[in-house]
Amino acid sequence: MLGTSRKPPPQVTGISPKEGPPGTRVTIRGENLGLDARDLIGLRICGVECLLSTVWQSPNKIIARTGQAKGKGDIIVVTKSGGIGSCTVQFRGYNVQIGPLQDSAVWIDESQTGSTLFGRNRAASPVITQGNDDPLGICDESTDTKIPEDELQELFPEGAGNTSLDNFEPFWFLLENHRGTSFDDLKSGLDHLRHASSRQSEGPLAFAKTNLSTFLDCYDTLTEMHKKIVTDRSKSSGLTATALLEETLMKANRAAEAVFEDVLGRKDRADATRNALGVLNRFKLLFYLPNTIEKNIQKGDYDLVITDYTRAKSLCWVTEVGVFKKVYDEIENRIESFREMLKKKLMVMPSTIEEQKKLIRYLVHLEVPYDPAWECLLNMQKWLVNLMHRCKQEQIDKEEEEEKELQRATRLSPFHSSQLMHSGSSFKAGGRPLKRVAYVELLTKILCEHVPDFWRLGQSYLSGKLLKEMKKMGRADAGKQTEFKQKVQNIILLYGNLIRSAFLPHTLERMDVKQREVYGIWKERKQDSLLAWLPICVRHVRACIHLLLPLELPAETMDILHRVAFDLRWSCFSIFLRQAIQDIKNLHERETWAVDTDDERGAITMLPTLFENIVSETIHTLNEVVAVRQGEKQLFGEVANQKAAIALWSELLESFAGTIKQLALDGNPDRKKIGVDGVNKNLRESLPSLGKRLIIVLSNCFLTMDHIIPRLVDNLQKYGYPDSPTILKNAQDSYHSLDEELFSLYIEEKANPIIGVLEQNMYAGKFDWSQCSTPTGVRSYVKEAIMNLLEVHAEVYSIGPAFVERVLRDIVEAVADELSRLFQCITKFNANGALQARLDIAAFEVAVGIYKTPKMRSTLKDTLGRIAASNTKTVDTMLASFTKQMQFYLMPFKPEQQSTKTQIKV
Repeated sequence: MLGTSRKPPPQVTGISPKEGPPGTRVTIRGENLGLDARDLIGLRICGVECLLSTVWQSPNKIIARTGQAKGKGDIIVVTKSGGIGSCTVQFRGYNVQIGPLQDSAVWIDESQTGSTLFGRNRAASPVITQGNDDPLGICDESTDTKIPEDELQELFPEGAGNTSLDNFEPFWFLLENHRGTSFDDLKSGLDHLRHASSRQSEGPLAFAKTNLSTFLDCYDTLTEMHKKIVTDRSKSSGLTATALLEETLMKANRAAEAVFEDVLGRKDRADATRNALGVLNRFKLLFYLPNTIEKNIQKGDYDLVITDYTRAKSLCWVTEVGVFKKVYDEIENRIESFREMLKKKLMVMPSTIEEQKKLIRYLVHLEVPYDPAWECLLNMQKWLVNLMHRCKQEQIDKEEEEEKELQRATRLSPFHSSQLMHSGSSFKAGGRPLKRVAYVELLTKILCEHVPDFWRLGQSYLSGKLLKEMKKMGRADAGKQTEFKQKVQNIILLYGNLIRSAFLPHTLERMDVKQREVYGIWKERKQDSLLAWLPICVRHVRACIHLLLPLELPAETMDILHRVAFDLRWSCFSIFLRQAIQDIKNLHERETWAVDTDDERGAITMLPTLFENIVSETIHTLNEVVAVRQGEKQLFGEVANQKAAIALWSELLESFAGTIKQLALDGNPDRKKIGVDGVNKNLRESLPSLGKRLIIVLSNCFLTMDHIIPRLVDNLQKYGYPDSPTILKNAQDSYHSLDEELFSLYIEEKANPIIGVLEQNMYAGKFDWSQCSTPTGVRSYVKEAIMNLLEVHAEVYSIGPAFVERVLRDIVEAVADELSRLFQCITKFNANGALQARLDIAAFEVAVGIYKTPKMRSTLKDTLGRIAASNTKTVDTMLASFTKQMQFYLMPFKPEQQSTKTQIKV
């Protein structure tokens, strides 16, 4: 059995009696002999099946009758729960010759009970006498101990010592009864047995010889009787003796009547009166019955009413007596009113199933001309449908009234309107539930309270169990069974469509307008107003499914509920994700640009944490919806749903990238910020510059991409969402692209001003490389470029130290490219010009220190190759002087100043 461990096998430990002929009533005792009578499926005694005669008493006791068993054998009990059992005792069966006048518990073949004599069907007397007489006619007076019966059974396993049995064994008989008898005595016993046998063989002839004198006496008596009859006939004038006797008796009767006529007349009249009074007294109950029935009906003792009515019917059903007919008609009138009253009570809803069964049995006993059980089922189905429709209309009316009240409040008082909207707007705000949410709860309560009773009553009626004890009917016909299942399915379908109409109207779009109106037209609401209540609706539908599962409703009926639950779950899932996406897109409105700086992550605003909170809350809220309950389909079992879920989660995780990109570019200048002093200030006053915003957003992007997104995807995988690696890859690709885009914008933002003034500063004062005077040090345009780089370094280091190397390397490469371009555009250098150019390039290369890249080195090397060689010693001297003068400024570019913070590798 499902959910139950297998029981130990049966074991027989005792049987009483331990031997006997076929049909012996035995009591079997032991352990685990069956949980009940249905659990006992076999009983074999000496290899003969005895289940048909078995009566199960308890798990430790069974009573049965043995079959045609011979010899010793085991007692084996077989049960469903424990299987084939074992035994520690045995039963010995033997056959006894049953006479024609003896009772037997089993069938006896009488064809061989005796031989026929002289062609007549007359059984011969048995050779051996019954009872305690010894067939040998001798008595064993020895004091020797008898051989135990068990030992004899082992010596002669197929024999028996009883002379009346078919398997009689002479050796057994002699060992058991004449173990100490001498040989001479045994020879005498043999002679006695032969003499008895010879007397029996003589048969009827010997009997006639023995009783000859008796036969002669009988003959003489019959002859004397014949003579007397002839004499009487001659004296009666030819009349027979019987005729003469009849005539004499008739004369005596007439004389007696003449003498006692008056007395007998009075006696007859007295007897008639006495009989009338007896009848009145005997049927006193019948005359009082109408009033008794009425009183019992008023007291509610319906069983007694039906019992009295049954007795009255048995007395007066076919009577021709007028007074009885009148009384019976009055009883019938009272009972007809009683039938009507019971029918009205049966049709009153709601009612308990016990009360309904009781009323149905009463009506069946009263033999109403209709089927009360079926009428009750039809009425209950109609009542359930009307109840759900009435509930629907009441809730729609209440919601419309609430909307009108809200509109009136809006016109009268904006403040009161906002309070009403806040009190009923959303679950997260702690507001009241919507009317349609209470509507789903009421529908579920109706279904869970009444459908189980409806189904149980129907099953009891259709299977015949309801009226089985009354023997009024068997199982209902197949047509009613099909119709009943259809009615149950219609109720469940109505429940599902009513919920769909309130929360999933798009699933009913294929219905025509009239059908659609049957399930109610609810006013359209925004998704966010229904959002928080959808999980509660899913919970109600699941509770309904859980309650109906034990009823074992038809699979197609339960499928209706499972489809409603699935559609609600999917709608809840998709709406929650879309709302979360919208909430994430609106996060830019909550950015205050207040940063929290640490050594690992740099300057981070509150936005990534808000993003993670929204997604985590969404995952947690949807956990109950996504989880699969008994009998439900996987929400992402189909390929289309898997793709849709992956797309929604990818969009959700990627939407934050668009939010922070928008913040980086325009900074959300329209948002108002409340200062500490409570005065409204325009955020633009405290809005970071574009460069700082880009670095802050890059820090947020880095944190989101490397930490938050993997954590969120791990949660998705934990809760069973499909293809988490794809979601992770899509999100990281999106943030990687954003990182590249924002980084390029920042490089462009910072490199362009440095590069843009480089040429102008190089040729300041109409400087000419072909007429350059003797160099005295590094020119100002190089120093200015270095100072601009220091400014970038300071800005990046103050916000995101991890970005310093990445930013400086790209900007240094851009400045080096511009220097190379400018020097390549110079057509002529004099000796001093060449020396100055080499000094400037060397100074720039030395200054940028650790931020040199292979590409920059290659570019500057190519540039130096185009400039004529100069005095190296002079360049080194002036370069050393430059380094000493600028050593404080160049400290950020030195190796020992390299940040030990984590570097971003893209």
